[in-house]
Amino acid sequence: MLDKRMSLADIVAQLSDGMTIAIGGWATRRKPMALVRAIARSSLKDLTIVSYGGPDVGLLAASGKIRRLIFAFVSLDHIPIEPHFRAARQAGLDVWEMDEGMLHWGLRAAAMQLPFLPTRVGNGTAILETPGLKTVVSPYADGETLVAMPAIRPDIALLHVHRADEKGNVLTLSPDPFFDELMARAADRTFVTTEQLVETADLGLPGSARHHLVERSLIRGVVHVPFGAHPTSGAPDYQLDLNHLKTYAASAESADAWAAYRETYVDTDEATYLAAVGGAEAIRAIPAAIY
Repeated sequence: MLDKRMSLADIVAQLSDGMTIAIGGWATRRKPMALVRAIARSSLKDLTIVSYGGPDVGLLAASGKIRRLIFAFVSLDHIPIEPHFRAARQAGLDVWEMDEGMLHWGLRAAAMQLPFLPTRVGNGTAILETPGLKTVVSPYADGETLVAMPAIRPDIALLHVHRADEKGNVLTLSPDPFFDELMARAADRTFVTTEQLVETADLGLPGSARHHLVERSLIRGVVHVPFGAHPTSGAPDYQLDLNHLKTYAASAESADAWAAYRETYVDTDEATYLAAVGGAEAIRAIPAAIY
């Protein structure tokens, strides 16, 4: 398909109850939050979410969408533990928690079409008590016992990128793309939201090839959603909105606070959301956060 342009609703319509969905980005960076909000508004349920988590996980947990979470952390960075995630975890959310390197290795195994990859990560820790997690003995002279990290194969990967064309060529311009590429290669299908939808010639390929994380054949759909990562960072286009993240975190303090937040910022379209958070110019003016 040469024209892969879609709407948020088109993507949500291709999702179904019980799916395993990998969400790209890292904590408060490049999360496809417009898509996350669209899923929160939908009737979808019983999802397994794979994420280096941030407000994507918390918002979906608060919306009752997650059956199981596969994760290494869920943080808002400046707010160390995502409060809606914490509430869901304390209420008994089914989780598979692991080291960041193990999640990396599980995605990489799936991306390489392998059943598992051996690693030392997890040896000597309680992680080895995870039901079903196995070890393997090196067949070489060292005879070392290693963790056999199983492949993590999502049905769907959802990513946010900075530039894309209608064919599915995408550019991630931030210096920290982390594991988005592996999620795209591990998943059966990948959909992206993009800050700018441009002509292919305007992507600057092949000179910008280092930002071109995956080949276009892996991308099933592209949605043009300016500020689609807000309130997380879309740097270099805009920075994370710490003030809004504080507002979001406060919504976990009570059922009424969450209902008010959801009414204003979730149960609405993206244009209304953008206006509610101050508009495009206000977001572009946010200074870089200090870590």
